Amino acid sequence: MNAPGNELNLENIWKENKFAAKTVPGFFFLANGEHFTKNQKGKITSYHLLTGDEIETIFDAENVAYTSILNGPISNYSFSADEQKLLILVHQEAIYRRSSKANVFFFDRKTKLLKSIENGKKISYPTFSPDGNKVAYVLENNLFIWDIFTNTSISVTSDGSKNNIINGAGDWVYEEEFGLSKAFEWSPDSEFLAFLKFDESKVPQFTMTNFNGASHPEYVTFKYPKVGEENAKVSVGIYNLSTKKTSFADTDPSMEYIPRIEWTNTSDQLSFLTLNRHQNHLTWFLMESVSGSLSTLLEEKEDTYVDINDNLTFLIEKDQFIRTSESSGWNHLYLYSKDGKMIRSITKGQWEVTDFYGIEEKTGWLYFQAALNNPKERQICRIKLDGSKLEEIAEEPGWNSAQFNTTKSLFILTHSSISSPPVYSINTADGTEIKRLEENDALRSTQVSLTVQPIDFFDFQTSEKVKLNGWMIKPANFNPQGKYPVLMFVYGGPGSQQVTDQWKGQNYWWFQLLAQKGFVVACVDNRGTGGRGAAFKKTTYLQLGKYETEDQIEAAKYIGNLSFVDASRIGIFGWSYGGFMSSLCLLKGNDVFSAAVAVAPVTHWKWYDNIYTERYMRTVSENPKGYHDNAPVHFVHQLKGKYLLIHGMADDNVHFQHTTEMANVLINEDKQFDTYFYPNKNHSISGGSSRLHLYRKITDFLMLNLRGGEVKTRIPMNGRIEMMRTIQDSKGKQNIPVKE
Repeated sequence: MNAPGNELNLENIWKENKFAAKTVPGFFFLANGEHFTKNQKGKITSYHLLTGDEIETIFDAENVAYTSILNGPISNYSFSADEQKLLILVHQEAIYRRSSKANVFFFDRKTKLLKSIENGKKISYPTFSPDGNKVAYVLENNLFIWDIFTNTSISVTSDGSKNNIINGAGDWVYEEEFGLSKAFEWSPDSEFLAFLKFDESKVPQFTMTNFNGASHPEYVTFKYPKVGEENAKVSVGIYNLSTKKTSFADTDPSMEYIPRIEWTNTSDQLSFLTLNRHQNHLTWFLMESVSGSLSTLLEEKEDTYVDINDNLTFLIEKDQFIRTSESSGWNHLYLYSKDGKMIRSITKGQWEVTDFYGIEEKTGWLYFQAALNNPKERQICRIKLDGSKLEEIAEEPGWNSAQFNTTKSLFILTHSSISSPPVYSINTADGTEIKRLEENDALRSTQVSLTVQPIDFFDFQTSEKVKLNGWMIKPANFNPQGKYPVLMFVYGGPGSQQVTDQWKGQNYWWFQLLAQKGFVVACVDNRGTGGRGAAFKKTTYLQLGKYETEDQIEAAKYIGNLSFVDASRIGIFGWSYGGFMSSLCLLKGNDVFSAAVAVAPVTHWKWYDNIYTERYMRTVSENPKGYHDNAPVHFVHQLKGKYLLIHGMADDNVHFQHTTEMANVLINEDKQFDTYFYPNKNHSISGGSSRLHLYRKITDFLMLNLRGGEVKTRIPMNGRIEMMRTIQDSKGKQNIPVKE
């Protein structure tokens, strides 16, 4: 029997986080590779990695001399290259998904001097120069350099202004779709500062409304380019600290995007990446730091699109660089000379390199993560620069990921499986385990005490002879002769994966709760998902939603034909791209799905941002049929089942517009639906009780519409209101209490 308060319920999962796995926070490794630091209640302390022994208190915010200066808890910190100076961030606040600003303070470990940068103004991306004598940062869309010795700032740019010009930081769409928020880089010798300038003056604006209890709500306006609309004009500049002048690259206007800048192994040359609007022509350029002249480093073209990443690595000891590419059909590591000629493919085969951890040049070992054996698992591997001696250094079945120290002599291994929470360990570079840091034994015991259901992998072949992978949880007290309702969980977007042998976090427990309530829970990765090569991933090009929906419908039919499944009670739930998918599945698969939950769904791709959408769909004028045939708003007339539509009203990513437009069509078509909206909540719908509130609604919706029957209220003799539900199961109609 479970201890009181330890039963599996919505409150324990989504509010109290009782079943959250313990984590080992990312290690802030120091240069020697043996020590790391962490911030605990304002005390920044170094520790020995292997022994865990405390080495030194580097900074203590509780020191009376510092408390009044900081005036708040430490949010984050960073070191100079020699680790003798710190930047300490206080009162850090998010801007969008990756961007933030904070009050920033400089601390000298030798003199113990602590002083504010910009006297209390919040700045973004404070970054030491490699020599540790200066700090670059962004303030009010301008780029600045603060000199530590003179305690003065110089303005690298002065034309920055809100919703007009941005210097040194990405705009909204670059941050969201290219992962670029900080847009400046110091040269290795600290003499140059390269940066991107965004002229977004012609980019259309979008306004969100926040309701804050005042007489008039707050309106938040920002630049958001939708499909076919004008993008920011981006240019690459190099600021020369000696001459105090900036030279800009003379780039081809047809190269729409500049999503990466990176110095080579010398301060003489900056590399930067450009993409055309269709994102199928990639070019890396070299820019001379003094003259500003350009030369082409390499090009790559595809009929569909080219994915970008952060895997370009210039070797220090040789004029060579490493990059990843899926030009062979599978993502692999390649070695190039600095003149752009490919020397060799370092890895090869019908499997994917899924993360690159870097190279230790003295030994010649490259370290990476790979889907070496099958797309559901990940291994940690290493290989020599010449392509020899491929070794699996973390190969336990399931999901392995790594964080290497600065010297590549040790790494923190995280291993989990779909039914086992993460285990963290310290390993040597050859994979030998030295020490376990966290095993989540208490959570494993909880799994036993709560009698969780196993999660089984399966695969099946569609009518088009495509093999798809899935996982399934059967109901508690499973009766093979029963007929159970099904909830399918979906995301399904390009390159994503949900069918992985990896711990699923809080969703794991919610799925288990549904299994306790008598649901079969299943998930299938459709065409377009990752881990299976470029051809499988790019099948959906120009037709986002078509093949994915066909596959999910076929998956539902396959599951519905299982002897223990009631094919008349199959529902589907998804968030974001998954909400787009669940909507399409309910509408186009109205003879298969009887209910769908869509959270923050895209309901027409023309309302989404242009970088993401045009990468896969091009523009509406180029691909009108692809847009029309895969927009949920165009198929509302086919709605037969129950539909729950949910959105955060302050969603800067998938705008609330998608749900309101969908609601308009539903109303015009006289289609009944349920809807929930969350004022002031963004794409994640989190904070306070919002997640509990959200999942309570979803769970009740599924219980009512897939478990069957109606909700009844009864007042027993003790006067306490209880909810009862009439359900149809294998034993006939029964009134049962609604168990939360």
